[in-house]
Amino acid sequence: MDVRPFWLAGEPATGEDELTVTNPHDGRVAGAAAVPTSEQVERAVAAAHAVRRQAAGLSLHARAEALAHVSRRLAERAEEVARLISAENGKPILWARGEVARAVSTFRFAAEETRRFGGTAQRLDTEPAAEGRLAYVSRQPYGPVLAVTPFNFPLNLVAHKVAPAIAVGAPVIVKPAPATPLSALLLGEILAETGLPAGMFSVLPVPNDRAGALVDDPCLPVVSFTGSGPVGHAIRERVPHKHVTLELGGNAAAVVLADADLDHAAARVALFGNYQAGQSCIAVQRVIVERPVLAEFTRLLVAAVEALAVGDPADDKTQVGPLVSEEAARRVADWVAEAVAAGATVLTGGERDGATLAPTVLADVPAGAKVLAEEVFGPVLVLQPAGSVDEAFAAVNDSRYGLQAGVFTKDVATAFRAGKELEVGGVIIGDVPSYRADQMPYGGVKESGTGREGLRSAMEDYTYEKVMVLTGLTL
Repeated sequence: MDVRPFWLAGEPATGEDELTVTNPHDGRVAGAAAVPTSEQVERAVAAAHAVRRQAAGLSLHARAEALAHVSRRLAERAEEVARLISAENGKPILWARGEVARAVSTFRFAAEETRRFGGTAQRLDTEPAAEGRLAYVSRQPYGPVLAVTPFNFPLNLVAHKVAPAIAVGAPVIVKPAPATPLSALLLGEILAETGLPAGMFSVLPVPNDRAGALVDDPCLPVVSFTGSGPVGHAIRERVPHKHVTLELGGNAAAVVLADADLDHAAARVALFGNYQAGQSCIAVQRVIVERPVLAEFTRLLVAAVEALAVGDPADDKTQVGPLVSEEAARRVADWVAEAVAAGATVLTGGERDGATLAPTVLADVPAGAKVLAEEVFGPVLVLQPAGSVDEAFAAVNDSRYGLQAGVFTKDVATAFRAGKELEVGGVIIGDVPSYRADQMPYGGVKESGTGREGLRSAMEDYTYEKVMVLTGLTL
């Protein structure tokens, strides 16, 4: 079996151990990754620290060309990369191809933003005391970035940390999820083609129990984490002196109001409550429906869910595949069983076969049930009736989380009201909360995290404003 090397300061390397990756659908070996030793991890960090000034001094065109190269190479190798994602993650090939296409765009957007990432000039002679003075405001990187990434988008969520780091001239060390390191390692292979300075990037598939040393290291002043809330909050508490950005997920709500196109809403909610087997931070989980259309929408939704193609992720027709592991599927099934024991009704689904859970729709779920209050991260939809728009919006906000929400309505005033009142980082009108354009600001409020991704937003997050004042000028 081929063992993929990890990337230490831009060079392939192997350690003393290796990590075997299996396909969650059938248990077949998808590949293996070399695991760095503690000493090799220290070398990677030292290299990132040593190159930080050279990286910050790279010309904009050099950064942009490196990013554009990655975009082009991902496009050229798209099918290979998609099949690797599907094999290690269990993601249907349909969605894996979409993830590769998004990563191609993410690096292209980063290249474009890099060329626009210049400073601004501000005249200061608005007061007599500042005659002849001009401020030049630039953005400078804090320094090397530690990027801790999850399993559910093993390529594009890595891209959303690596691309903006390179764009601002910051070295980056990627710690991919142990379940899905292969896509990140392939990305490292492409990055190595760019001629970026040694130390500009490393990809280190270290076990989670060894990640603390990376988080603590003072040579990595920025920590960008995407994953579970408890882990993210623990990181922030562990290194309060660092610049920490957190994307921590949620329990996304889709609101279906009485004026909505019910067929369209049901089809979109069904698909995007179950795509990626529900393993997306913005997969639909709570479905809040105005009472006048509840019965009809429920009928449409159940029919749409039951029509989804569930099966082998390698099949082009499959829409819903397995969860990342049998353990994950068992947890979600247990949460469904707990809700049913407390009075919930299963309208469809609920059966588990290994790592696959049949797409599930629940009604009559009591307040406080995990499937309603927590992030399910599985193919489960919970129907909630609402007596009015006020009640529907209050239900969206009745959550510790606030990543994104979707509102199906044709009324412009209601749309703008949703944009104002809903306590989330993004409001999607006329569609599910699962919509994300990779160039737009993306992130949450409340327990869904801090900071924003989306290329320009992340570039700003990785940098600080620096002011130089010029004196004695004729303006």
